[in-house]
Amino acid sequence: MQPQDVAPRPAPSSASPAHPVVDVEQAEAALVEHYPRLARIAYLVLPPGLGRSRRVLTAHALTQRALPRGRTTTPVVPAQSTGRGVDPGYALVRLRVVRTALEAGLPLRRRAWPKRSQLPPLLPHVRGLKLFPRSGGADELALDQRLSALTAPGRAAYVLRGLEKLPDDEVRELLGAAGVSDSDAALREAAEVPGPYALLGSAGFDPCSLQARPTDLRRRRQHTKAALVAGAALVVCGALLGLPGDGWGPDGAAAPPYAQNPAAQAALDPGRLTKAAPAAWKTSARTDFSVWPARGDLTGDEELLRRALAVWARPGASVGVSATPGTPTGGPAGPPQLLYAGNVDNARVVILHDGLRVTRYAEPKDGTDGAALDLARTDGAGRAQANAVVLGRADGNVRYLTAPWVTKAAGRDLADPDSGARDLPLTGGVTPPVAGPGQQQPEACTSWNVLELTDGSDTRVVTDLGELVPARLTTGRPGSAEDASGAEALGTWAPYACSLGAVRGQGVRSVNAWEFATQPLPGASGAGPGSPRPEGGGGSGEWVCTRAETWRGRGARVLAQFRTPGAKQGAVAAKAQDVPACGARDPHVLAGVLWKSEGGHWYLLAAGDRGTESVEATGGISGAADGNLLTVKTGQGAQAELTGTLEDGRTIGGLR
Repeated sequence: MQPQDVAPRPAPSSASPAHPVVDVEQAEAALVEHYPRLARIAYLVLPPGLGRSRRVLTAHALTQRALPRGRTTTPVVPAQSTGRGVDPGYALVRLRVVRTALEAGLPLRRRAWPKRSQLPPLLPHVRGLKLFPRSGGADELALDQRLSALTAPGRAAYVLRGLEKLPDDEVRELLGAAGVSDSDAALREAAEVPGPYALLGSAGFDPCSLQARPTDLRRRRQHTKAALVAGAALVVCGALLGLPGDGWGPDGAAAPPYAQNPAAQAALDPGRLTKAAPAAWKTSARTDFSVWPARGDLTGDEELLRRALAVWARPGASVGVSATPGTPTGGPAGPPQLLYAGNVDNARVVILHDGLRVTRYAEPKDGTDGAALDLARTDGAGRAQANAVVLGRADGNVRYLTAPWVTKAAGRDLADPDSGARDLPLTGGVTPPVAGPGQQQPEACTSWNVLELTDGSDTRVVTDLGELVPARLTTGRPGSAEDASGAEALGTWAPYACSLGAVRGQGVRSVNAWEFATQPLPGASGAGPGSPRPEGGGGSGEWVCTRAETWRGRGARVLAQFRTPGAKQGAVAAKAQDVPACGARDPHVLAGVLWKSEGGHWYLLAAGDRGTESVEATGGISGAADGNLLTVKTGQGAQAELTGTLEDGRTIGGLR
């Protein structure tokens, strides 16, 4: 969510009547203050069939037209989920936005004048550009598809529930005021949409944070000339407008060309695609995507390859585009390398590589409507990271294309290391459909499926995080971590497998799990300094930090997790982003958690790695201990600042 897209402020304590009168100044102040939020509501409620560019302009038009012409009575002022009233001015403009967005989805009727919201907006208007929100991840695309299957009232109910945090009774009241006759049916539709409401606040649904692409430049020139000629010339110009450039056929779902120069044409010529020799990886000084041979049953289909290159360079409005964070979405600078072209389930798939990115183009077998383009940054990938790419996903299953040096593939449940691996036959480097980890909530997560790849004597474990390139899993102290293969490494990962869902869709390159401390619980024999007298219970808790590194270098996510004896999963005690802790540059880490003993007493348990000389807690909890472990008796809800002193005298703070 953008910083300015904040929830509406509460109404003053002098509450208005049930139907307060709102003047123009109050409504304008609310509209200006919450404009990004109102435009997002309009964009989400509008029918997806309009196309992303027209939805953006229509959302802004409806939001700007929500300003009343004079003093207006607010028919409904729903409260926030906190129980506080909202500004009547905001409630009024929100109602007008929802009402007009619902009207925009109504079909046009004969013998009836269309409503203004059903017509293309005259303003705002941008000449020469197509505007659309930034591309979201796999989760945003899936949510957009689910919302497109709902009716307009169903989408409105989902948005009011998830974005506005309104309870169902107030959603019914607001929808009724907006003209919805069956609000209960709308709520039932909204309840059937899975996934977290937090996705509604992502950049993929923000009509105020936009990308721009040019329209057809040649068509625009023809329009300008056509305006200067007589009616007969208009007919000729109309024929030209129907056939811009080389026509739509050869390029499929690509937009019309807007640049003509030798370098751009060479990059889009399927005859100039580079292909590595089948055995190049055996003698090459580097083993990465650049030495993958071209595989698949359609590597000679130049029409398919031409469409894939054209869509990569200029995706049309009907193409679903996704890119991992930090990945440029422009076309290739020169002829890319072909890695795969073939039939995958019910689609034709092309995998290309330009040295910086791996790109996947997919189209249905019966045409180009619904084509998709996925891009993933892979610069700096070595043999350990260039093991596989995703060919396709269907019904919760994933099909992979593996590297030529992979001799064996298997699937396993990372959360259950004793279940064993299931061998997967490879056909031309392609796996059969493999069960993916799925979209599981942490509290309901019971399994996490991963892929095991054997390269000679080395075995690597990778996991699908909803992106084009699976992430590599490792274990051990940062700087000397090894692949998560073998019983010990798999046992380390098992209780923390479900935490991988927290880094889905973040452009993750690898995730490392490191058990940095073991801490006796109060009541266990051998408790460290500062521990209270035994009170029953015992055992030791495990401290593990997981660090997800990204392909772009920035955005690394660190989770410190604590697991008590017998617990199936670890609990996240602290997390941080863009910090060096628990990484190769700074392998030290310090974290704490409040823990309740069997006797009903609360304790602060804090631990650092073995390079920590002492730990101190200040603030709401006071305590200190030599060594890397600290146990202090405290009360429920207490908070503390943690400070650790390392063996070299440097101090570190606790993760938050």
